[in-house]
Amino acid sequence: MQLYNTKTRKKEEFKPLKQDEVKVYYCGPTVYNYAHIGNLRTYVFEDIVVKSLKFLGHKVSTTMNLTDVDDKTIRDSQAAGETLKDFTEKYTKLFLDDLEKLNIAQADNVIPVTTLIPEMVRMIQTMLNRKNAYLADDGSIYFSVKSFKKYGRLANLDMKGMKESVRIDNDEYDKDSAADFVLWKGWKEADGENFWNETFTVEGKEITIKGRPGWHIECSACNMKYFGAQIDIHMGWEDLIFPHHQNEIAQTESCTRKEFSKYWMHSGHLMVDGKKMAKSAGNFHRLTDLEEKYSDTPKELLYRAVRLVFVNGKYNDSIDFSFSKLEQAFNTLKKIDESLKTLARSINAGNKKVVGISRDFRNEMQIIVSEYMSRLEDDFNMPEALAEFHSFVKFSNTGIADGTFSLEEEMALMDMFETFNEVLGIIDFSIVEIDEQIDDAIMNLLDDRNKAKLDKNFELADKIRDDLLEQGYKIIDSREGSVLEKI
Repeated sequence: MQLYNTKTRKKEEFKPLKQDEVKVYYCGPTVYNYAHIGNLRTYVFEDIVVKSLKFLGHKVSTTMNLTDVDDKTIRDSQAAGETLKDFTEKYTKLFLDDLEKLNIAQADNVIPVTTLIPEMVRMIQTMLNRKNAYLADDGSIYFSVKSFKKYGRLANLDMKGMKESVRIDNDEYDKDSAADFVLWKGWKEADGENFWNETFTVEGKEITIKGRPGWHIECSACNMKYFGAQIDIHMGWEDLIFPHHQNEIAQTESCTRKEFSKYWMHSGHLMVDGKKMAKSAGNFHRLTDLEEKYSDTPKELLYRAVRLVFVNGKYNDSIDFSFSKLEQAFNTLKKIDESLKTLARSINAGNKKVVGISRDFRNEMQIIVSEYMSRLEDDFNMPEALAEFHSFVKFSNTGIADGTFSLEEEMALMDMFETFNEVLGIIDFSIVEIDEQIDDAIMNLLDDRNKAKLDKNFELADKIRDDLLEQGYKIIDSREGSVLEKI
């Protein structure tokens, strides 16, 4: 299996630290507002990676943080007149709801960072002891970038000529150069009631500092608590490479003296109609915005279509979102749904002329699975994996139309739909029922309707059809006969 490692900027063979477990971490959101579709694209990518690893036989453990204290959560909770806890819990729920809508599996550990204060304090103390951190005159504790010789490698920064003694106390910053960053942020009036009184030993003296953690330290502490010193894969959006992920490496490795993450994977940007998404450009979309725009579309279809748009793009490339692409996804899913229904109807008809699974069919299925797996193993190449799925759907449709499949083969095809969906997550199996038990009275009505058609009593046939519709059943006529489909 090959994956692209941001750290080395090349594809590498994936070799877990331990054969019996793959440790995966991904940066969660800052829970101060709704997630936008650019955020959600990243979480779909991470979901695909985790589900692919499991599909390929790996045991995977996952952890994700929730940033529930930082500049933005404090600012916006105060503006809303809510406590930080109530405010962030509200947006945490909305975020987790969005994940569920897009069929994104929740991480094994979803951790609000305010629960990690002791772990963050211990790490900061270790860095103070090792001279990787210092107490500044503004009352905050900073990481010393020059103390970490490997600083800048992940972000491919040229450290020559960097200014020293530059300090950044904002939780986030957008710079091309390195700067000492805050680990423990001394209290300011703007923080209000959001602070902790924690004691640190600085140059042999115990000092209690009223404040709160900086942004970067939280992910390091989260990993340390749930995974220990080393993990296999760290994922996130490409804009997090610097400074956030670079700073994570510096903090963690300063404490552990071990390589933090073996592989780093990053998703590309989500563009909207070829432009960077921004409120000022009028192309900023949340999932709730799409729900409102497509209020006449079944919500499950909308959610699957959004996921399909995201899946149908290489994860580390920029992909373009548009309403036309979303509507194309609607059409694609409707065709998949019809193929699934056609298969289910054929299974339920129970009138197959052949039995068993032929050698040719078995070989074809093995080829399909093998090709699909090879796409996943090639750096999670989802566009090509989707192409293999569509080839499978065509194979299923052709065989059913020709009447060449046995019942056992059709059941195997249904299982194959489920196999593909373990990773793709775009198929709605609730639209079909296999071997549905229909009341004898209903089946008798179908027999009466078919007899009426043979007798050319079309008025009676239409009346029975309407009666069945009222009772929740649609008649599907085909060359193999008439079957009922629950609606």
